[in-house]
Formats: sequence, structure tokens, C-alpha cells
Amino acid sequence: MESTSAKKSIAFDWLMTFVSLGAVILLLAFADEWFWLALPFFLTYLVRALDSM
Repeated sequence: MESTSAKKSIAFDWLMTFVSLGAVILLLAFADEWFWLALPFFLTYLVRALDSM
């Protein structure tokens, strides 16, 4: 049972990584002075998705 929960968590982390990457790219394209607001979300979910924590 625990592996199923871990797979869902990793899948969610990857999903949030790509969503926040999209936010970073959109902010860079349209409001480049504000792109740093999305960086903590992107980096946090990337580290969690790579299971480096």
C-alpha cells in the first residue's frame, strides 16, 4: 500500500513541477521582473520529484 501512495505523491510532485515551470516561463515572457515569484515552487517540487529530500 505504501508504494501506491509514494507513486501518487511522486506523480503529483512531477505535475506540480511542470505546472510551476510553465508559470516561470509565462512570467518570463510577459512580466520578467516577477518571474522569481514562481521559482520557489518550481525548485521545491523539482527536489521533491527527484526524491532528493
